Amino acid sequence: MALSRRLFLSSAITSAAVLATSGHPAAAAAGPPVPADLRYRIPVSPDDTPDELVRKASQVRPTARQIAWQALEQTAFLHFGVNTFTGLEWGTGDEDPNVFQPVGLDTDQWARALRDGGFKLAILTVKHHDGFVLYPSRYTNHTVASSSWQGGHGDVLRSFADSMRSHGLKAGVYLSPADENQYLHGAYANGSARTERTIPTPLPGDDRSPDRFFTLPATDYGAHMLNTLYEVLTEYGPVDEVWFDGAQGRIPPGKLEDYDWDSWYTLVRALAPDAAIAVTGPDLRWVGNESGLAREDEWSVIPVKENQYGRTDWALSYDTPDEGSRAALVAAQPTTDYLQWWPAECDVSIRDGWFYHADQQPKSVDDLTGIYFGSVGRNSVLLLNVPPDTDGRLHDTDVVRLREFRERIERELPEDLARGARVTGSSRMRAVDLGTDQEVDRIRLAEDIRHGQQVESFVVEAYRDGAWAEVTRAGTIGASRILLLPAPVRARRWRLRVTGARDVVRIARFELYRSRV
Repeated sequence: MALSRRLFLSSAITSAAVLATSGHPAAAAAGPPVPADLRYRIPVSPDDTPDELVRKASQVRPTARQIAWQALEQTAFLHFGVNTFTGLEWGTGDEDPNVFQPVGLDTDQWARALRDGGFKLAILTVKHHDGFVLYPSRYTNHTVASSSWQGGHGDVLRSFADSMRSHGLKAGVYLSPADENQYLHGAYANGSARTERTIPTPLPGDDRSPDRFFTLPATDYGAHMLNTLYEVLTEYGPVDEVWFDGAQGRIPPGKLEDYDWDSWYTLVRALAPDAAIAVTGPDLRWVGNESGLAREDEWSVIPVKENQYGRTDWALSYDTPDEGSRAALVAAQPTTDYLQWWPAECDVSIRDGWFYHADQQPKSVDDLTGIYFGSVGRNSVLLLNVPPDTDGRLHDTDVVRLREFRERIERELPEDLARGARVTGSSRMRAVDLGTDQEVDRIRLAEDIRHGQQVESFVVEAYRDGAWAEVTRAGTIGASRILLLPAPVRARRWRLRVTGARDVVRIARFELYRSRV
């Protein structure tokens, strides 16, 4: 995937119909009023005072699809394609399709292993940078249909989608904007103008009878991507996430393919309205590294700017240590167009590479556990890549590691000691009486993000020796915050005290655990 090459990840939608779907304030003139709880982005003025910036940030609300995505917590990536057989991480586009020979393909095994590992959604690399497509597309010959595998009738996407759904997982698709094969065939970065294109583009002998056609502005290559998206989103059942990165192909200096983001998003919203568009997308962002770790204080509301063709980009840099504090809002104001609900996805591979390499081994359970607490425990969603091998299966070593990982997290957070306990408090304080003294070394918190992200700082205290004593403190909470105590603390009464907030705080979870590790 070469995610480190994504220097300009971004996204947005400019179509009025799509704006109305996603809750953009400017959509009011294009359709019915947008519900207040769908204000996912709010415009910023150069004249806004620091207090006004904070007030606006407090009013930003996630969309229903963003709330559903953040609740997943653990998602999986499956990097699979010609690179699996050539040993490359970034293909060349001129591979012989016949190299693709996953003779033991078992997508049910993928689904079982991921489900048993605690994952709820999996994303398949339907098209990586090389342009090889894992289903028989009408718009390119660089596909599984050009391989002798399964007599040219193989369809990895079909098998993947059916297996995921039959085992209770959601299905996502990754289509790389970069395409080495289309560059070799003259469509990618050919300098063509953006003109109105009919999607799906009719072909000789095409036996489809689409319910509707779309007229969208695109370059030659942009139209190719639109046709590919149309096939994927209309012929393989519901898609729950569409994942784009911002990679450019390996093209000569001076050449560039300006991606038709607005048209791509419009088509996704029309054909898969519930799908989250990531990470060059309007729904969620790249955390900024490939180690699977979020910032200590990760904000879901951050300042953004709008670039070419409706693309949303960071007002600050993608790797800025602070993306959403009061200081960050002020620092970013000169380049900020909106404050937007743009939560972080933490991507990392279970092995060193994104594609399978026989000489690599999976990360240890300790490493994966640290990644879990550094992502899910910091208001982010973990995206863990588990690459199928040359047989078309997840390697047995990886399958065992996934199960061990789930079992470890279950021991880390075995039972909420506060479940059923007496709870009292207010917006700024939540107190729990466990009934008896209990040892606690893990604390899990969550805000009700339907009402935004408001907590800026908090303290957790335990009542000991006749007084409240601080146990730990931190900054943000958001959809999920997990705190690890260096040693167990024994107490009957516990409380969460919010010491800084932007607006009324609504706590959804205050959970106490004693790990069994």
